[in-house]
Amino acid sequence: MSAATSPTATRKPSAGLGRKRAGSLGWHVGALLILAFILYPVLWVIGASFKPSKNIINSLDLFPTSPILDNFRGLADGIADISIWTFFQNSLFYALGSVVGILISCSLTAYAFARIRFAGRNLLFSLMIGTLLLPYHVLLIPQYVMFQKLELINTYVPLLIGKYLATEAFFVFLMVQFMRNLPRELDEAARIDGCGHLRIYWSIVLPLCRPALITSAIFTFINAWNDFMGPLIYLNEPGKYTVSLGLTMFRDSDGVAANYGGLIAMSLVALLPVLLFFLAFQRYLIDGMATSGLKG
Repeated sequence: MSAATSPTATRKPSAGLGRKRAGSLGWHVGALLILAFILYPVLWVIGASFKPSKNIINSLDLFPTSPILDNFRGLADGIADISIWTFFQNSLFYALGSVVGILISCSLTAYAFARIRFAGRNLLFSLMIGTLLLPYHVLLIPQYVMFQKLELINTYVPLLIGKYLATEAFFVFLMVQFMRNLPRELDEAARIDGCGHLRIYWSIVLPLCRPALITSAIFTFINAWNDFMGPLIYLNEPGKYTVSLGLTMFRDSDGVAANYGGLIAMSLVALLPVLLFFLAFQRYLIDGMATSGLKG
């Protein structure tokens, strides 16, 4: 009987292994299809940047058979007598200023909520979280009226002042949740050594919150670099435009892009600072997450 049943016993594991391989193959094929669907717009932009403007819309080829560099060379001439490096400098100033403001103001606010006990702390924290439910457009008109009366329109103050006043509740919440996981014994030991809140915040809490700080810096830089609505509302002079607004200058009087090649080439170049910023800080983000745990 054992000899009769042995072929069946040997066939069952092989059948199960075949189904497992088929499932794994189907999962990988599906993942590759989704990846191709996601990467197609990026590949299209890369290919279109090396095509003549007249062939970008009409041609169905993903990559040109005869690539050209005229679109990138044309960027050196600027847009409407304004160098594209002016747009990049403005965006860099706006993005780095936002990062500095977010890291300083949000970390200080998060420290107060996470490590200091005071009356009304929970209520204020709930109100701050509640601001996440307010759409940006609801506050746009009163903010514009306020800055207009202060004669701050066409400056970067309306774009940056909120970053230095901890108005980004999401980053405050992110840092609060991280700081709450730090042992209270560190604060008590520091107080025994005579440290106040400022010293504890600067010497103990901030180094241990490096993953949260770097995460906030990455998201803030990307959001500020890609911000379109804020600069569109508050900046009026082309010389103060950011990259996102500079792209709109490729349009003609009818609102149609007059130079598709230059528009796509500048869009591709505009991705480089964001990519470089992320790659520069990704290693610190991973290292901080791996080494920030405290034992014993």
